[in-house]
Amino acid sequence: MKTDLTDTTASKINKALVLGRRAIGTPAVGMVLTLVIVTDEENAYDALRAASDAAHEHPSRTLVVIKRVSRSPRDRTTSRLDAEVRLGADAGTGETIVLRLYGDVVDHAQSVVLPLLLPDAPVVVWWPVNAPLDPARDPLGALAQRRVTDTYACEEPIRELVARADAYAPGDTDLSWTRITPWRSMLAAALDQVDCEVQSVEVEGEEYNPSCELLAMWLADRLDVPVRRTVSDGPGLTAVRMDTDCGPVVLDRADGSLANLSIQGQPGRAVALKRRETAELIAEELRRLDPDDTYASALRYGVDRLNAPAKGDPAGEDGLAVAAPVGTVAKAPAKDAAREKTPVRKAAAK
Repeated sequence: MKTDLTDTTASKINKALVLGRRAIGTPAVGMVLTLVIVTDEENAYDALRAASDAAHEHPSRTLVVIKRVSRSPRDRTTSRLDAEVRLGADAGTGETIVLRLYGDVVDHAQSVVLPLLLPDAPVVVWWPVNAPLDPARDPLGALAQRRVTDTYACEEPIRELVARADAYAPGDTDLSWTRITPWRSMLAAALDQVDCEVQSVEVEGEEYNPSCELLAMWLADRLDVPVRRTVSDGPGLTAVRMDTDCGPVVLDRADGSLANLSIQGQPGRAVALKRRETAELIAEELRRLDPDDTYASALRYGVDRLNAPAKGDPAGEDGLAVAAPVGTVAKAPAKDAAREKTPVRKAAAK
C-alpha cells in the first residue's frame, strides 16, 4: 500500500500510517527500531533497497530524508514537505516513509523526523553519502543512539578518517570499519592457532581505501607492533602478512572473493572472504546498538600517523606507513627489502 502526500505535515503522515495499518491489518509493535536515512535523490533508491533487505533481519520503520535544494530563488523561499508512505508489500517487513524537504524546512529536518520516530525504540541514522563532519552534533544525528557514515563514499577518505577521529562520539561507526569484520575475525582466529610472537605486519590494498587504513590502525593498536601499509591494484584489501618468530602468517585475497590462509607448519587453506553488499553491512551494524569501543580505539590510534609526514623509513617512526600530505598513501619499498627488527612483543588480536 502506497500513499502520496503533497505539502503535508508530520501529523498528517502519522494519520496516514494509522489508516494504512488499519486497512491492511498490520500492527506496529513488531518493529524494533527506527532507521533514518539521510541522502540525496540520486542515492536514495540504492540506500532504500539496502535498508529494505536489512529489514528482513531487523524489522524497522525507515525514514528516508531527502533534502531538495531548489535552483530557483522563488522556490528557495517556499517551504514544503512531500511524503510517500509505504506499508505492507511495498515496504517489506516494516514501514517506509520517504520525506522530501524543500525550502527553509531543509534546515529543520529534525522537526519533521522527531514526531515520526517509533516510541521507546532505538534510533539509527545512516548517511550513505555526504555525511556531516561531526555526526553527533548534527541535528538529526543527535536523535540517534547509533550514527553510521561511509568514508569510502567521500572524495578524500583519509582526510575524512581524520575528521571522524577528531569528532568521534560514542555511537559513531563507519561502513568502512564494518567491511573489515571478516578480516579481523579471520586474523584473530589465525593467531589463536599458533603460540608465536608477532613482530611486524604488512597490510596490502588499494590506495585511498579507508578500510585498509582502519585495518592497519587496528592491528597496530591491538598488537603494538610496526605495521606497514602497502599499495596494490585491489580490489579493496588484498593481503595481510604477519611476521612471527614461528614464521609468516599470510591471509591473501587476490580476487575479492576467495582468500588463502597460510600458516607456517600448516597446510594452506582456502577461506571465503567475499566483498559484501551494503545491505549486509547495514544489517551487521543494526545488530549492536552499543558504542563500538574497538573502532574508537583503532580510529584514535591512527590519527597521528595519518597526519604525520613520512620520515626516512617508509613505515615512519611508529611503524604505520603514512604519507605527506594527508590524503595520500606512500608506496612501500620492495617486499624483499631488509626490515628493521624490533623487540619481540606478544599480543592477541582480540
